[in-house]
Amino acid sequence: MAEALHHYIGGEIVKGTSGRTAEVFNPAIGEVKATVDLASKAELDAAVETAKAAFPGWAATSPLQRARVMFRFKELLEQNKAKLAELIGAEHGKVLGDAAGEVTRGIEVVEFACGIPQLLKGEFTENVGTGVDAYTVRQPLGVVAGITPFNFPAMVPMWMFPVALACGNAFILKPSERDPSAPLYLAQLLKEAGLPDGVFNVVNGDKEAVDAILAHPDIEAVSFVGSTPIAEYVYTTGTASGKRVQALGGAKNHMIVMPDADMDQATDALMGAAYGSAGERCMAVSVAVAVGEAGDQLLERLEPKVRGLKIGAYTDADAEMGPLVTRQHYDKVRGYVDQGVEEGAKLVVDGRDFRMQGYEKGYFLGGCLFDEVKPEMKIYKEEIFGPVLSVVRSGSYEEALELVNGHEFGNGTAIFTRDGDAARNFVQRAKIGMVGVNVPIPVPMAFHSFGGWKRSLFGDHHMHGPEGVRFYTRMKAVTTRWPTGIRSGAEFVMPTMR
Repeated sequence: MAEALHHYIGGEIVKGTSGRTAEVFNPAIGEVKATVDLASKAELDAAVETAKAAFPGWAATSPLQRARVMFRFKELLEQNKAKLAELIGAEHGKVLGDAAGEVTRGIEVVEFACGIPQLLKGEFTENVGTGVDAYTVRQPLGVVAGITPFNFPAMVPMWMFPVALACGNAFILKPSERDPSAPLYLAQLLKEAGLPDGVFNVVNGDKEAVDAILAHPDIEAVSFVGSTPIAEYVYTTGTASGKRVQALGGAKNHMIVMPDADMDQATDALMGAAYGSAGERCMAVSVAVAVGEAGDQLLERLEPKVRGLKIGAYTDADAEMGPLVTRQHYDKVRGYVDQGVEEGAKLVVDGRDFRMQGYEKGYFLGGCLFDEVKPEMKIYKEEIFGPVLSVVRSGSYEEALELVNGHEFGNGTAIFTRDGDAARNFVQRAKIGMVGVNVPIPVPMAFHSFGGWKRSLFGDHHMHGPEGVRFYTRMKAVTTRWPTGIRSGAEFVMPTMR
């Protein structure tokens, strides 16, 4: 029988009462692994009340004590990394090495949150006026929420809640209903680490739960990662309800390959960046812009490597790429490949007929490689989110840069070159939030912040790092004077310091 997955509220597993559930699949075998409860508005409201009641005590806990909980949580994550990777692989499909890497990147944010006593330090000025001191403090918002995607069921939540909790907030997590086991396990580890009950809650659900979060008057802020249409909806709906919102959307990440680049290095970089996690990454490179003679050299190297991709279930230690997450997503990605052929792109490697013995019902799509892709094509314009790499030929660096800057998305980009002038020019002029130089996936470390530009980010704050601390706190300015008899009587002019 399929496992039944429920909510986590107030420090314990809570069965849903809405009567609605969703199926959770093992994408390698195409069979139902579990069912998960889908919350109603009433269930979300109850979780918020629980978090609201837990917030004052947690906010009053010293930053040092909150950091110690994060330290214990970090230790538990390291001890249970293999189990988390197994949970991710079984529901998302990514290979275990990739799943373990996801957990590691989440742990790095927990490590950053362990420094919260230093990060919350404000500013102080003595004697801004005679006998008057001024200082600033950062204080938690209250109850905040995170809505996270299927492609990183552990990492993306950990880009949000460790910083939010360390800052003193209570947190409601609404993970993807496609792979909820890892987030539920993270909740258990937080409790084991000493987090008070009610401070962290997991409410599984679909659009009904999302809408309830966006409308709830006691949720102060919402973090979101997902597709651009939903990110825009979350941002506009949440801000209309008076909330602080950071909503990270889709991407079409370009990698420019200059003629002077190390072609072997560039090829290996493209293989990992385009086909790792079956392309289901918001930072995946889905467009290679080959400048001049780089095109033929690149295709000559890419074609055999794409054909030789080791595809398998997450349990296969030798596999480099697993299946897509659901049958519906498989059909969508395959449809994009069909569309590319119809539009006239050259399909150099066709992965549509890939079949894996013993896993015929799995959602496996072989690596696909297009050449001669044009900017007007759908496969160039839209985010495919699958193992599909499009090569665009460019006559010059300026033309390549124009392609990068002209796209509606601005999440990540990279340039591969030996020319320092070209690299420096690209870093300065690329209208993209995250830029790599000979680095294909320029995801910042946890002590920096993650976020795109243009239609890849709605809101003013990037995620985790210093921006995360600013997002999950409000600044308060305090001006103090103690009675000394220096002044007396009412003042009816704008106060000044002297």
